[in-house]
Amino acid sequence: MVLVDAHGGGRTGLGYTYGDPATAQVVTGLLRDTVIGRPVFDVPAANESMSRAVRNAGRPGLIAGAISAIDIALWDLKARVLGLPLADLLGRAGTQVPVYGSGGFTTYEHHRLAGQLEGWADEGITRFKIKIGERWGTRERRDLERTEQARALVGDDAELYVDANGAYARKQAVRIGRTLAGLGVSWFEEPVSSDDLTGLAHIRDAVTADVAAGEYGYDLPYFARMIPAVDCLQADATRCGGITIWLRAAALAQAHGLQLSGHCAPHAHAHAAAAVPNLRHLEWFHDHTRIENLLFDGALDPAGGRLHPGRDGEPGLGLAIRDDVAEQFCVRD
Repeated sequence: MVLVDAHGGGRTGLGYTYGDPATAQVVTGLLRDTVIGRPVFDVPAANESMSRAVRNAGRPGLIAGAISAIDIALWDLKARVLGLPLADLLGRAGTQVPVYGSGGFTTYEHHRLAGQLEGWADEGITRFKIKIGERWGTRERRDLERTEQARALVGDDAELYVDANGAYARKQAVRIGRTLAGLGVSWFEEPVSSDDLTGLAHIRDAVTADVAAGEYGYDLPYFARMIPAVDCLQADATRCGGITIWLRAAALAQAHGLQLSGHCAPHAHAHAAAAVPNLRHLEWFHDHTRIENLLFDGALDPAGGRLHPGRDGEPGLGLAIRDDVAEQFCVRD
């Protein structure tokens, strides 16, 4: 986690991304001076300034993550200055944000997978995602066996999703997708590389599960190119340019009749997700919820499979860093 504080109007905003520690050097080197001194309320202007500043440095990758962390911090700051939960500042499209439990890594043996799925079920979550595509798609039988196990564990009425992380070849993904249909899998994430838009579109038309991708989108044109290839667009506010660009990706998807799903970092997304009318759900990702619950006061409760951002009236994202905990893990140059 690369954490950014933004100070203004007697308040402090908090933003973050997940990435290489070099991301912090981009924040303090390339980007800081493009933001300092700007009006607290003009977040889109700051975002545009950062995007222009990195044109020759290369935006995709960790630089986009740095922009994202600053943008999230600036939105948090603006809401705190106004004394509003960020969802209220943005304007709510709904009062609840549905989530799905996400983890089920390919390294998990049956007992560990069972424990994780049962833990989410105990919280009232009814949507579950596991990883498949083990060893870059060379263990198809185990992928399907684990999916069968997951279905048996969550029951017939639950939504079951799989994420191949781009591991399969095109026809391989179609064959597997047809078997997954018999297990009631309704979400097939990155069956092939997200760079293979032709392949994604081919698989989308050949399988019954919704094909989803987009987590590696670092700018708005990326999402425009991907929309014709997927059934549901994914976007990650900690990568794509922050809440500013994430909301634009949601509008772009809506204009093409698609829903948007928030990728990972649920506490960075929750308030913005509440403002999106075409939201499908938000990923309650095991690794990130573990980190965010450890480091932040104000973490949200997924009970019933839904988040309620801003319900307690706390301004901004409603998060406060636990300095004593963070200090134990802090890395400085």
